[in-house]
Amino acid sequence: MMNLKHHLLIRIVFIALVGLITTAAIVLYQENQQAQQQALLTVESIDKQLEMQLFRIDAGFGQAERFPDFDLWKQTSNANGLCVQFMDVNGRQQRSVCKGENMTAAVVPRWFKGFYQWVFNPHFKIVRSVAFKGIVKGSVTVTPSNTLAIAEAWQSFKSLMALSVSTTLALCLMITLSIHRALAPAQVIVNGLQKIRCGELSFRLPTFELQEWQHTGEAINQLVASQEQLLLERKKLALQLMTVQEEERRYLARELHDEFGQCLAAINALSASISQTAELSCPAIVPESENISRISNHILVLLRELLLRLRPTAIDELGLAISLKSLINDWNARSIGKTIFTLDLQGAIESLPEPLPITLFRIVQECLTNIAKHAAAGQVVVTLVISNQITLTITDNGSAKQLPFTNPSGIGLLGIRERLDALGGQLVLDIVKPSGLMVQASLPLHSQATVAA
Repeated sequence: MMNLKHHLLIRIVFIALVGLITTAAIVLYQENQQAQQQALLTVESIDKQLEMQLFRIDAGFGQAERFPDFDLWKQTSNANGLCVQFMDVNGRQQRSVCKGENMTAAVVPRWFKGFYQWVFNPHFKIVRSVAFKGIVKGSVTVTPSNTLAIAEAWQSFKSLMALSVSTTLALCLMITLSIHRALAPAQVIVNGLQKIRCGELSFRLPTFELQEWQHTGEAINQLVASQEQLLLERKKLALQLMTVQEEERRYLARELHDEFGQCLAAINALSASISQTAELSCPAIVPESENISRISNHILVLLRELLLRLRPTAIDELGLAISLKSLINDWNARSIGKTIFTLDLQGAIESLPEPLPITLFRIVQECLTNIAKHAAAGQVVVTLVISNQITLTITDNGSAKQLPFTNPSGIGLLGIRERLDALGGQLVLDIVKPSGLMVQASLPLHSQATVAA
């Protein structure tokens, strides 16, 4: 695809070539017309001189044997490359003279000679009758030199081409530099749009000299500013939604723990009391009381799992590190050796401000759930590093072999990405050789969203 600068330059060169060809054609045409005009003026001048000679002979002042006399023409005329011939009324040649026939002509290229002869046909003659007192005495024929005419046309053509080519090259150079300077902002705008496409919404185009580029830059800057504002508002809204969601989960978890947990604990206590009393007075109902206890214990297990998904109390009470260790232990217990889950914690984990701990916990929780459902992995490694930034990496050796996924795992990855975007973080997915997936989440320690929270 041709860029605009080359496109304009080619058009300028094309127009310049058309102008050169047109100018050359005009110059050659004028040279041919000048040659014909010179021959016509010569034949008129000689005709007048011969009439004057006849008048002097008739008056007795001239010598009839010297008629026609072309010496005066040779001495006074500036025309070169012309041959003059006088024929009497019977068609016999009386006298013939040429002027400039011995002049050295310039070397003319064969192509130019053939072209000039084909277009203009310089082989022409001009014949004029000579009469005195109404009696025709003969005729004068003027014949231009074909070689000298072509040589003069070539000299004019060569001089014109040298001047025109140098002028055209200088003009093209000046126009090229002007176009390059005028179109320089286009590359700046393209580079800026590339940065904006990569997510650098803080980038702004500079001020341009040309009004058109300045209007374009202002429009792009206004569009980027509005997009940046919308993105900021979207992040704030996402953060508020996350906060509200966590508050609701905390409320539900507390209610379930306080109400359902106490009720189930009371049921277990009553079941144990019934079993002790029934062993003495009514042994037949002991199995039923044991069933009640077993069912209530099963409900308690389900309640603990639900509470873990809603809001792990260990995060608020014991911190992120212990909550992650507990989560890993639970998954190892569920997998029964089919999948080995490993946790590696580095840095000051417990110094993270809200809402970073619960966000990291949710990401780990969602990734482990996806791995258990879709990856068929034998080993999973969770690494959390706190240094200049927060880096959470979850790697498995499952069945993933290429990106992107043709069937993403529900809204899990989308939810993770939304959480990270709200906190100014990034999500990177990569394939592990020979198979498996690496999920890496990066977060700043003190993002605007964290401070706002």
